[in-house]
Amino acid sequence: MRPDDWHLTQDVDDFHTRAGEFLRSRPALHTTPLTTIETLRTRGADAFGTPGAPAPVLGRLERAGNVHAIFCLIRGLSLTHLTPEHADTLAAHLAALGHSLPFVSADHGTATAFAEAWQRHTGATPTLRNRIRLYRLGTLTPPTPVPEGRGRLVGEQDREQLMIFLREFTRDVREAVTIDADSWAGTRFADKHFTFWETPDGTPVSMAGATSMVGGMVRVDPVYTPAHLRGRGYAAAVTTEVSQAALTAGATDVVLYADPANPTSNALYQRLGYLPLTEWAVYDFTPTEPNAG
Repeated sequence: MRPDDWHLTQDVDDFHTRAGEFLRSRPALHTTPLTTIETLRTRGADAFGTPGAPAPVLGRLERAGNVHAIFCLIRGLSLTHLTPEHADTLAAHLAALGHSLPFVSADHGTATAFAEAWQRHTGATPTLRNRIRLYRLGTLTPPTPVPEGRGRLVGEQDREQLMIFLREFTRDVREAVTIDADSWAGTRFADKHFTFWETPDGTPVSMAGATSMVGGMVRVDPVYTPAHLRGRGYAAAVTTEVSQAALTAGATDVVLYADPANPTSNALYQRLGYLPLTEWAVYDFTPTEPNAG
């Protein structure tokens, strides 16, 4: 595979035109790049970081007019599936261009192959940060019994309660992000649609978010119930609510990520009809220290 098979651009619309069909060909596996590109097209690069940061770099692996893989370099590197050979070629190409990579995120095999290649070409040390399991909905199976209450779409009047839940969620998953009225527009949650599960007296007790549909795909993210309210079926109820809403809207692929180290959430999603699709991995890179002298 030649380095010139990788085509890099900062033109989001041109990239979408050339790589959109490839991304839509496997919408469940391509859930992250599909939503990333859509966010870039609708909200711009500022949705992913501080204004003035380096512009996102997008790349596609193309031969004879056919796209075989893509990457998004925004803060870190996100990849679709690559063979070890293709991962090595990309690592060599990005290293030769002088790109700095804080991390790589991809399916486990691709992320590992790229991390090893990046170390060979740059000397940077990869460290596995976390593993994530990607699920795709098969046949939705609502929980029984359903807890008392109902699902309700979150409105503008619910913004403060929503931010409270999201702050608690990000602390639980050790995600470093500020969520308040001033920072809201720049968070990854701003363009999602949220649903509360509320008790009969109208008290929100759980929440679930979902992306807008792209290429027939909707991703459920995040799902959160405060610790003192867990074990009552609220998470199952609200996840069912947003999953059914996605299906009703015409989604052909409904997906979600889960921490494989959390047996409770994995068992819950599988009871609802979600089937494991692939394992995901994120590697952080520690740059090689320059020699003193």
